[in-house]
Amino acid sequence: MNLVWCEVDVSALRHNVASLKSLLAPQVRLAAVVKANAYGHGLLVAARAFLEGGADWLCVNALEELARLRSAGIQAPIYVMGYVALEDLEPLVALDGRVVVYNRETVVALGEAARKLGRPARAHLKLETGNNRQGVDLEHLLDLARACVDEGVVLEGVATHFANIEDTTDHRFAQLQLRRFQEGIQRIRASSLPPPMFHAANSAATILFEETQFDMVRTGIATYGLWPSPETLVSALRMHREQVVLRPALTWKTRVAQVKVVETGEFVGYGCTFKATHPIRLAVLPVGYYDGYDRKLSNTGHVLVRGVRAPVRGRVCMNMIMVDVTDIPDVKLEEEVVLLGAQGDEEVTAEQMGAWIGTINYEVVTRIAEHVPRIPRNGDGNTAEHGGVHE
Repeated sequence: MNLVWCEVDVSALRHNVASLKSLLAPQVRLAAVVKANAYGHGLLVAARAFLEGGADWLCVNALEELARLRSAGIQAPIYVMGYVALEDLEPLVALDGRVVVYNRETVVALGEAARKLGRPARAHLKLETGNNRQGVDLEHLLDLARACVDEGVVLEGVATHFANIEDTTDHRFAQLQLRRFQEGIQRIRASSLPPPMFHAANSAATILFEETQFDMVRTGIATYGLWPSPETLVSALRMHREQVVLRPALTWKTRVAQVKVVETGEFVGYGCTFKATHPIRLAVLPVGYYDGYDRKLSNTGHVLVRGVRAPVRGRVCMNMIMVDVTDIPDVKLEEEVVLLGAQGDEEVTAEQMGAWIGTINYEVVTRIAEHVPRIPRNGDGNTAEHGGVHE
């Protein structure tokens, strides 16, 4: 019996891909981002659902994610967006991975791997337009592109990434980045280089600005049914892009391990941070910060028991939390409790949990520990036949 687990609605994941693809011109590819254990949803569960829903490519952060997908039989194009060590480029090429490039050393090592293996090495140059995270500046873009050709590396794409498109309703900086990227495109097209594909849009850009879509979009958080930010939702409504319907896919659950009475004046948990002012009934739940249930939810968070909110009492422990079920009658041993998601008419959203702990919905879902099983479900709640994947 699972004591802590996540259920992932694969029909919601397929729906979200289809909803986002409806915004694209027919020739524009959609690359679903499945890095960080698919934003906490389970790498293989999400990857298969996205491809079933119409995704053309997948995006990961690291070589090991690429290797897991290939070992599972997934043959779709996979773009590795994080840094890959020079010594790891040969196995990346062997696995037919695409890789982001902004260093000449990477280009040289890719060329060596391609010649050794006798197969193409595919590179996507990252143009720095204002995020100042990864990337080559505009003045050196053509030099690095020509180095790819000289080393026998396939210059498959040129990309950038927006710095401030989702956390604001003022998109002037994003428009500046877009103009810089368009300048890079013009320089590539005016050269004698073979024309690559161009891509820049994340989830927010895909939803809000058609002009950012180019040849491919890379959608992350929205493919999981979560809005990139409240500002993105407001902007979408202002711009009449409300036809995008996103369905959250993840429900995080645990079970009741004990029900007990705490008398007036007694404390709950480490540090004696909660004191009962009247007799209360507590349910002890076998989940804690080791599983990703943030310690800042101590005396702040709520869970759902029988569709009713039950507040966390005392500090979140490494492997346990305590919740107040005084007003929820007949709570039974081992019955299901929802930590994140819906139960009955109530819901604890990733946005709410993020607000409780001072962070964003991205962090809430990605920090659910990988040891917690991800179980694919259909929209009706039944276990999905999904390649036997229970991560």
